[in-house]
Amino acid sequence: MLSSLGERFKLARLRRKLSNAAVAQRAGISRSSVYKVEAGDPGATLGTYLRVLAVLGLEGDVDALAADDKVGRKLQDLALGPP
Repeated sequence: MLSSLGERFKLARLRRKLSNAAVAQRAGISRSSVYKVEAGDPGATLGTYLRVLAVLGLEGDVDALAADDKVGRKLQDLALGPP
């Protein structure tokens, strides 16, 4: 899953015609950190992923995570049913 995520980060960067160095500078991280994100390295911190998302203009995607948690809502509704 992380590898696939990293590939999507790389594609987003390339579509925007940004170099690794430019993303690193704008995110305030090292170039090696950008490489880790794009490789899906589990050693990259969540903060690093979020910084890169922001540079790519994709920080709004984080807001969509679990926003419509259908399974969770169903489980909650079942738990709230009649005693």
